[in-house]
Amino acid sequence: MPAPLAIIIAYSFMKKGLYGGVEPVVSFQAWADMANPTLVKVALRTLWVSVLATILTILIALPCGYSIARSKNQAIRLFLVIVPFWTNFLVRIYAWISILGNEGFLNQALRFLGLGSGGIQFLYNQGAVVLVLIYMYLPYAILPLFSTIDKFDFTLLEAARDLGASRMQSYIKILLPNIKSGILTSVLFTFIPIFGAYAVPLLVGGKDSYMLGNVIADQVTKTRNWPLASAISMAVTLLTAVSVFAFSMKKT
Repeated sequence: MPAPLAIIIAYSFMKKGLYGGVEPVVSFQAWADMANPTLVKVALRTLWVSVLATILTILIALPCGYSIARSKNQAIRLFLVIVPFWTNFLVRIYAWISILGNEGFLNQALRFLGLGSGGIQFLYNQGAVVLVLIYMYLPYAILPLFSTIDKFDFTLLEAARDLGASRMQSYIKILLPNIKSGILTSVLFTFIPIFGAYAVPLLVGGKDSYMLGNVIADQVTKTRNWPLASAISMAVTLLTAVSVFAFSMKKT
């Protein structure tokens, strides 16, 4: 077991120190504190945002991966998908802030078109968080899907069409079952980092966008309740591990 993980597990079963940190006393108080209604509300919000962002990301990534797999310019399109990885994570978030802000590009464009004079609040809400999370993790979903679709025998789609299936029916009944492993991988690559997101909710979200990653950071740096922060981290880790195991079983 890696040392940092062992320390987090140990801290989650210790008592909070009088001035923060931990006392070497066995205690289950941190785990009991996770039943706090406010924390439960944040956990449910985190799950909702993560599931919604993951579903939307996969729905966008599927046609993108299919388009790249069928394209004669795969190298160029893959290059465009990979390019964002070369840019710092925070730089990309602040780029979205400059687009969605009250004086950002989008509001200025709307004013220019006469569609908004006072400015629309695109930032600091759950919608902004979901939008930026989709942008951030879309490449993580596209690449496994492309890899799986690229190996698919497209003559099966043509055969289905010849037998009377519509284009959509052939995609749903032939393509999707055959790329299930790529879809499951994309879901994992998207859901897991989104569920533990910290920077995106902090920078583009509002009070209704506070997520578990932000709670953990606050418990460590502000409240200095290290046992609670460790317990929440362990709960997130366990949920992630269970999700990976469940998806792995489905893939096999």
